[in-house]
Amino acid sequence: MADTEHKVVLLAGASGLVGKHALDALLSASDIGRVFAVTRRPLGREHPRLANRIVRFDSMETQLKGMTCHAAVCCLGTTIKQAGSQEEFRRVDVDYVLSFARVAKASQAQRFIVVSSAAADSQAKNFYLRTKGEMEEALEGVGFVSLDILQPGPILGLRGGPVRPLDLGALLLMPLINPFLRGTRAILRGISAQTVGAAIVGATRSGRKGVQRYTYQGMEALARLKSVRTVPLVDPQAAGNARRRRT
Repeated sequence: MADTEHKVVLLAGASGLVGKHALDALLSASDIGRVFAVTRRPLGREHPRLANRIVRFDSMETQLKGMTCHAAVCCLGTTIKQAGSQEEFRRVDVDYVLSFARVAKASQAQRFIVVSSAAADSQAKNFYLRTKGEMEEALEGVGFVSLDILQPGPILGLRGGPVRPLDLGALLLMPLINPFLRGTRAILRGISAQTVGAAIVGATRSGRKGVQRYTYQGMEALARLKSVRTVPLVDPQAAGNARRRRT
């Protein structure tokens, strides 16, 4: 499907911290005509441009057959603590992401936007960063016309339920720490979940094709995009990191 004034977007992970803000931003965007939110449990939310599809992620490729969309957004992710093991973490952050990517490809999505992590690298010693890097590389092989990889540092925001001290501490401290993270460390700056959500909508307007990675500065720029660009928006910091990984 080609880009139109009113895009149809397929979204996975709408119940998470970033996913909720991405859904809000997508539903507020005048150029988004319909959002199909794929979740395991009902969102409990009504909106004239929102359709909630309840699926089992282990079988989503079968359950979502026959859909069509312009773009797909993946906010799926967990933590090792929540998952319980590295194997379960990998099942969510790699296997489910790739299953959703195949659904998007079969649904004619021209653009796939995924939330990964700053410093993701398939050669990293750290399990989390290595897994994220492997996920990114696997997505490159799916063959989307446009693949936007968002690589945030600490994501700032309060999740549903009891307030976690870690989340509250990050909200208070990261704005003070961010100015000291410069140069190559700028990618590690904390960024609000709301900004990441806005950046996701900006990515649908970025005008770029091929694979593009966006770190802190790039996501801030994406979040400010209010209309479709004819010249691709590039994150120079992420581009430099990509060049270094290839050498």
